[in-house]
Parts: sequence; structure tokens; C-alpha cells
Amino acid sequence: MTPHSILYLCIIALCFYMTSCHPLEPRGGKKKPHKAHKDKGDKGDKGDKGDKGDKSSSRSGDGTYYSVGLGSCGNTNKDTEYVVALSSALMKKGKYCGKKIKVFTDTGSVIATVVDTCPGCNENSVDLSLGAFKKIGKVSTGRLKINWDFL
Repeated sequence: MTPHSILYLCIIALCFYMTSCHPLEPRGGKKKPHKAHKDKGDKGDKGDKGDKGDKSSSRSGDGTYYSVGLGSCGNTNKDTEYVVALSSALMKKGKYCGKKIKVFTDTGSVIATVVDTCPGCNENSVDLSLGAFKKIGKVSTGRLKINWDFL
């Protein structure tokens, strides 16, 4: 490989990493400090039960939002679409690409399609597109406690 090819691949990898699963800063008002996705208090089902087990159990975790683009499932999406990124632990080999999930909070719910992987998320946390996040909470919060199920 030429030095230019290596540089080009590094730039693409960096762009993918920066757009894949990092919450955006809240818009307007006070800016909150960025918190890492990992949360020691994250609870919920542990382990992968497969499709059948996933449909019968609700998961609990944190909901954040990110800038949507080219996802690990191979498609490019927009912030206005109802799409999500699941943890690396769940997205082994793209197992859930294209699957629908329903995310619940105290203020609402949204049905979204899995299109990406969130490497920094705890197993049961979900990174939502801005459009999906707005359906279940205020963007200014940046992070919500959620429950969710596979459909």
C-alpha cells in the first residue's frame, strides 16, 4: 500500500468513528459536559438470547442520540429517520441489521430500525437518531433512561 492509501483509509476510519455513536452536544441553552456511554448503573438482561428470547424480554438502559450517516449495516441514513445503533455486544456480525425495536420512556415511545453499531454503548443502551430521540424526550437532556423491545 502506498502512504497515500494508508492516509486515506485512516481518514475514512476516523470519519466513521466520529459519526457513528457519539452523542451530539445539546442545542441551545446550557451545554452539559459530555458523559461516556458506559454507565455503571446500566441494568437489564445480560447475554444474547437470540431472536426468540429478545421478543419476550424488555431491556433497560440509556438512550442517547448521535449524528446518523453511513451505518455498520451498510446503509446511509438521515437524522430525521427513526433509526438506532445497538451495542457491539448485540450487533455481532450484523445480526440485528434491519430489525425493528420499540423504545419507551415516561414521555413516549418510538419504533425504529437498527442500522448501526454503537461501540461505546453498554449492552442494553441504544443510540437513537435525532428524529427518534425527539419522539421520546427533549434533546436538551442528552441522555434518557429507556426500556426497549425487539418487535
